[in-house]
Amino acid sequence: MSMLFLILCKTGLRHKLRMLPGKMVNTVYSDEEKGIQDRESKEETILAMLGIIGTILNLLVIIFVYIYTTL
Repeated sequence: MSMLFLILCKTGLRHKLRMLPGKMVNTVYSDEEKGIQDRESKEETILAMLGIIGTILNLLVIIFVYIYTTL
């Protein structure tokens, strides 16, 4: 029973050791967590780009309205 538990733990998680200056950090990520982090990263990038595009469009509208009202 304990061997089965150890095998399930070993195959379910991937252990990664990363060397940092003066420290050794053990980070454990499952494939699902990596996928979720990648997806969230892509969503944040898309939302940031939409925010920048929206800001530029708002500035263009303000400029055109200013020019239209002053003529």
